[in-house]
Amino acid sequence: MRLRIGSRGSQLALWQANHIAGRLRERGHEVEIQIIHTTGDKITDVALAKVGAKGMFTKEIEEALDDKRVDLAVHSLKDLPTELSHAFEIAAIPAREDPRDVLCSTKCASIDELPKNARVGTSSLRREAQLKALRSDLQIHPLRGNVDTRLRKLESGDYDAIILALAGLHRLRKIEFIRQILPVELMCPAAGQGALAIEIRAQDKDARSALEFLDDHASRAETECERALLTRLGGGCQVPIGANAKFSQGELHLQAVVASPDGSEVLRESASGKDPKLLGESVAEALLQRGGASILESVYGTQIPVPQQP
Repeated sequence: MRLRIGSRGSQLALWQANHIAGRLRERGHEVEIQIIHTTGDKITDVALAKVGAKGMFTKEIEEALDDKRVDLAVHSLKDLPTELSHAFEIAAIPAREDPRDVLCSTKCASIDELPKNARVGTSSLRREAQLKALRSDLQIHPLRGNVDTRLRKLESGDYDAIILALAGLHRLRKIEFIRQILPVELMCPAAGQGALAIEIRAQDKDARSALEFLDDHASRAETECERALLTRLGGGCQVPIGANAKFSQGELHLQAVVASPDGSEVLRESASGKDPKLLGESVAEALLQRGGASILESVYGTQIPVPQQP
């Protein structure tokens, strides 16, 4: 079968697309990759939270899918909005990489060792809020661009440290600046971090059948749980929400965080269960009850419905 993959043009996105292409070729498929430039790739000088457009890394790729210019899209799952259009479906979520964040530095071995008022680079409000909760003195500065660009800025001394996803550094084999893998309890990752999503047109049975072998049960359960939490909380990129589910022996354990952007309030909640969607929603509701609703209201500017206690 001939399959055309739509992908962003960054080094990491192309690694991901080539990885999936390689797996498909092993099964005898003829595969080509088409690079598609997205809104998020074009806006590189503004923090993502300030842009606030859902699907800014996926919209143009979905348009190519819809127009039948490509047959499947390979995304970082955390870039994919939690609510997909009915025109599309996620055909496979391959086995996930380590979802944790890391501290990269040329100078310091850990967050604790960073000097007072150190410059730390990240454009993620989720990372910024959790960092400020750990060290209120840190000076957080925007950091956009692909992995190479970010590491170059670190090497040239623009920052004392930067925070990146471990998965991307592993995939690109750029691990020389990793100094500390941040425990989920300190730095809860983004929902879906470390996972890929392979998106197709809904009802495309041939593509679905070709991709079925790539779908990993544990990774799908974990990310479904995390995304259910994100959906219940309103899930915009303008607010610091973290979610990390771990599947083990038929059960999921979910840890999640909602934080105020300045890090002054950090709410953490965890629970275990078998149903991914129910577990995600119940942990989200526990966070809302504990004060997450008021944090989210102040950021979104709209009222988040809080479930009534029975």
